[in-house]
Amino acid sequence: MSEPIFDTVIRTDQLTRDFGDFRALSEITLDVPRASIFGLLGPNGAGKSTLIRMLCGVLKPTSGRGSVLGFDVRADAEAIKRRIGYMSQRFSLYADLSAIENIRFYAMIYGISTERRREREDAVIALTGIGPYLDRLGGHLSGGWKQRLALACALIHEPDVIFLDEPTAGIDPVARRDLWDLLFELSHQGVTMFVTTHYMDEAERCSKVGYLQGGELIVLGTPNELKNSKRVTPDDARRYEVSCRDLPAALARAKSMKAVRDATLFGPMLHVLTDASANPGELVLELTGGDSGAEFRSVAPTLEDVFVILSRAEEARAAS
Repeated sequence: MSEPIFDTVIRTDQLTRDFGDFRALSEITLDVPRASIFGLLGPNGAGKSTLIRMLCGVLKPTSGRGSVLGFDVRADAEAIKRRIGYMSQRFSLYADLSAIENIRFYAMIYGISTERRREREDAVIALTGIGPYLDRLGGHLSGGWKQRLALACALIHEPDVIFLDEPTAGIDPVARRDLWDLLFELSHQGVTMFVTTHYMDEAERCSKVGYLQGGELIVLGTPNELKNSKRVTPDDARRYEVSCRDLPAALARAKSMKAVRDATLFGPMLHVLTDASANPGELVLELTGGDSGAEFRSVAPTLEDVFVILSRAEEARAAS
């Protein structure tokens, strides 16, 4: 990989896809630098998989432009497919083949020479740690090991870019963390990753994140840029975290208070966005019903705050 690490590997310009009268994606513009991890979030049906399919050269755009590794998504689909890897949320390999048979099958599919094949097999087995399970049928592996096997198969031909469509859906937290450790290792090796996810902790680990809703890219930036956005916490607002004995009651009160713009439960805490003019002491007394043991403090927004607030704003805009 002789290209500079800062080269743009994925680029779209007003990329749009219609299915009949339905617009699945509307004028998506973004860029992804080499060796970065780009996270794409959004509710089911937002258009995440449609965008990946276009970038992989599987689905042609209705309008707009897109390129991967300099190859046009319309004209150079086959060239793109040879240089990328793809991993889906569902185990898409062969359940009745062993792990090593799956790996060797994909090596043949990608046309890897016999001389080179053993070297690549050893490399992906070492990276993913699948060695102890090589003789086990794919269908008999646990969820986490199925995803490791899928990643091994996606990497067998040394792709420059990997598209991962909700790769950690349905696997346990330890397996999720282990898989992300592998993704970071690949990133350090110069591989670029385009990941869709529903998990906010995974979004925090990405170099840049975008949020799709209703086929539109409503926000794009680094996690810190999004959390510091004035759209999320305006200058005339403050954000607090409140704990008290009866959180459900506090949430109900918050939703009826004029000074409170938004309120959400976060585990044992209540996060509220309020007018800056509101007196914090009076605010917490009213919120908690005078609970003497209540506590509150100023907090920065989380990524979940970001996406909830922007989603609601977009829904209100669409309804108006």
